[in-house]
Amino acid sequence: MTAYLIADIEVHDPVRYDAYRRQVKETIERYGGKFLVAGGPVEILEGDGVVHRPVVVEFPTMAALERWYHSPEYAPLIALRQAAARGFLYTVTGVHADA
Repeated sequence: MTAYLIADIEVHDPVRYDAYRRQVKETIERYGGKFLVAGGPVEILEGDGVVHRPVVVEFPTMAALERWYHSPEYAPLIALRQAAARGFLYTVTGVHADA
């Protein structure tokens, strides 16, 4: 079943974050993932939340997503992202048949 990484990233060091951004796509693609959303305008329809930089990445399975996140290729990029930004990341599987 399709799995998604969903994140809200608050960038505080744009130069470092740009270095992360330039490198991360290749690691995601290596594990079968693809960006669906990477920044862009946000309109809050309900609630009091603040969204900084929305990111949605699709993977073919949760196992593929987890292999990517815990991969040796992505490990140094996690450190780079965390040095450049604060974020909230979570995963979710696609629509279930009973939805």
